[in-house]
Amino acid sequence: MTIFRLPEDLIFPHPSLAEEDGLLAVGGDLSPERLLLAYKNGIFPWFSEGDPILWWSPDPRFVIYPKDIKVSHSMKKLLKKNRYTVTFDTSFREVISNCGNVRKESGTWITEDMIEAYCKLHELGIAHSVEAWYEDKLVGGLYGIVIGKCFFGESMFSTMDNASKTAFITLCKRLEAENFALVDCQVYTKHLESLGAINISREEFLNIIKANA
Repeated sequence: MTIFRLPEDLIFPHPSLAEEDGLLAVGGDLSPERLLLAYKNGIFPWFSEGDPILWWSPDPRFVIYPKDIKVSHSMKKLLKKNRYTVTFDTSFREVISNCGNVRKESGTWITEDMIEAYCKLHELGIAHSVEAWYEDKLVGGLYGIVIGKCFFGESMFSTMDNASKTAFITLCKRLEAENFALVDCQVYTKHLESLGAINISREEFLNIIKANA
């Protein structure tokens, strides 16, 4: 299949036209309008510093339904102790910057341009963060995009054991209470599978977004 080069117009090819690995298009920009259009169509940017912007829509899609979050016995004990204080949208830039920093050695898609683009989305009320604190120090967290009743997770970080997991479980409990349809985890990770994430087809994913975003 052909990898599409995006024009200046705010359009994307249909996700079903993506390559086998999920790569759909190249080019464009990281404007709020284009990012919002991408997420509404099950597409997200993922590229390295110095590379052109790459847009992806993998099949299958890795998601978690908030009501299906798995909390282990040890995590239940930790949560009951209130070791970490969890907040929402208090330190977005610090969270996304930490997510980028912990991945610099292995390579990160969270470039400076990405940080600025998502901070702009945060200012617009579209991107959100969850923070985990220990003794007034930020030790874990995650960020993502909210459209309708869908949370599109982007990245998480942790500098203390189970800090990001605490933030993620707390987020899922909140999303369940607010009747969110799903949390998009993009692609498979063993860590998120242990928390209840599963693969669904891209078609099913797009139908859920269409009905809830």
